[in-house]
Amino acid sequence: MKALTKAEIQAFYSALAAALPEPKSELEYTSPYTLLVAVVLSAQATDKGVNKATRGLFAAADTPEKMIALGEEAVRDHIKTIGLFNTKAKNVVALSKILVDRYGGEIPHDRDALETLPGVGRKTANVVLNVAFGMPTIAVDTHIFRISNRTGLAIGKTPRAVEDRLEKITPKAFVQNAHHWLILHGRYICKARKPDCPHCVVRDICRFPDKTV
Repeated sequence: MKALTKAEIQAFYSALAAALPEPKSELEYTSPYTLLVAVVLSAQATDKGVNKATRGLFAAADTPEKMIALGEEAVRDHIKTIGLFNTKAKNVVALSKILVDRYGGEIPHDRDALETLPGVGRKTANVVLNVAFGMPTIAVDTHIFRISNRTGLAIGKTPRAVEDRLEKITPKAFVQNAHHWLILHGRYICKARKPDCPHCVVRDICRFPDKTV
């Protein structure tokens, strides 16, 4: 597949921006810490399912100190409706202890530091840096990986390759919101099994040969 041209990339993002001028994360959070926890919990789970679980969890513990005091068993009870809840409960308490011990309970503004926390990989770190701190990072999840390759926007064999390509080709004016536009487009329009091409605002730019009607 031939990659989109510079002009097509500009038009691609312009169309997404026009359709959704102020995109936001669908995860519910009240602080950088609760965002971090929500993103950690979202692995292999839907945002809707995570939000349902975290409403009670964050009402009980919305700081690292409170989460530690709550304890792993209680955390597990709050999040038992989402996948991998045993491991996630352990990670949430463990990362909270590290935040208190190393960072005074604050969230580090650094990708390498974030990635040392239990349950936090590059994608999670990029989401926190972008959403909580306004940094121009692009987190590549399954949706973004799929549509980047499917449309010709950013072709790559691995999430990291797609991330690097997106950071290189995304016009500066669109970098801050690129992650949100792409993930929402992949979640609701350019779906895995049957993309909703008739309602796609980038249909005429997209390189996908098997468009639905």
